[in-house]
Amino acid sequence: MGAEINKVFLPLCGKPVLWHTVAAFENAKSIDGIVLVCAQNETETVKGIMEGFSKVLCVVPGGATRQESVENGLSALPEDAGIVLVQDGARPLTTALLIEKCVQAVQEHGSAVACGRVVDTIKTEQNGLVESTLDRNTLRAVQTPQGFAVDALKKAYAQARLRGLQVTDDAGVMEAAGFSVHLVENTENNLKITTPEDLVLAEAILRERNGNMGMPSVGSGYDVHRLKEGRKLILCGVSVPFEKGLDGHSDADVAVHALMDALLGAAGLGDIGRLFPDNDPKYEGIDSMLLLETVIKKLSGRKIVNADVTIIAQRPKLMPYIPQMVKRLSEAMPGTLINVKATTTEHLGFEGRGEGIAAQAVVMLW
Repeated sequence: MGAEINKVFLPLCGKPVLWHTVAAFENAKSIDGIVLVCAQNETETVKGIMEGFSKVLCVVPGGATRQESVENGLSALPEDAGIVLVQDGARPLTTALLIEKCVQAVQEHGSAVACGRVVDTIKTEQNGLVESTLDRNTLRAVQTPQGFAVDALKKAYAQARLRGLQVTDDAGVMEAAGFSVHLVENTENNLKITTPEDLVLAEAILRERNGNMGMPSVGSGYDVHRLKEGRKLILCGVSVPFEKGLDGHSDADVAVHALMDALLGAAGLGDIGRLFPDNDPKYEGIDSMLLLETVIKKLSGRKIVNADVTIIAQRPKLMPYIPQMVKRLSEAMPGTLINVKATTTEHLGFEGRGEGIAAQAVVMLW
């Protein structure tokens, strides 16, 4: 992928790739529980992404190889688990329908491996020359989920470990142990995210499946707070040195408040007054960046394309702090084009008299 983070954490329609993958299993009626296997240093990140999923039982550390990781996952299953499906975290297009088909096939045949027909002509190569042409009618591209009876899969993995075998998928482990493997043909696109182009394609497919054919929506937000002595001045999550701060029930971050209203407006979800009432004591003094996280979670996976925030203040001079503001907002909205700017009113109006600060925001959701 060429990314600085694990590809399953990259944003896809406003949510991490892994979120979409797990959501399919969360929504599948036949699935009772989900065990996630990840690198030891990514455990907390995965747990954070999984907040809100009721079927996630645990997150366990993986091993040095895919085989070791699957074995670790199998050992974490409940004792009464009868059927297990193994899924790549990087396959966010897997559907609940395919999951149900695989579970049914395991019940009927003891195994179920999702696959797709091969559409390209496949040739074998030797020293840069074609050695042979394979009959693509007999070829299948193997995908996940791959489902089996739990006891059989555990036995197959134990045998592979004792024999020192290394295979690339669960079907290979079962084949090596002498088990037959039943294929379940999948006609839906179930690509595995491997390249940056895959993310673009996956996003287009998800939008179409969700009935959103790529039509963007735009929202605007506006907020005002009075300047008051004895308060900290917080703008876009950044503490700005000044003799006064903004008065309000929360930390009164006027810029983030305008941004939240813009996001809610674009999504048709009302405004922050309805979501975070100023008479509710639990929001007293709260960090507005935490409220922004809540708003983003309510966007139902929609991608925040860009956010343009304008802060209107005569004083203090905000230009030196704008890079920090952009950084804070970018951390909260990864993958979003962020722009923050500041302007004065040439000493006109309440902003110009130094009585308060206003902010405007415009965002686009996809």
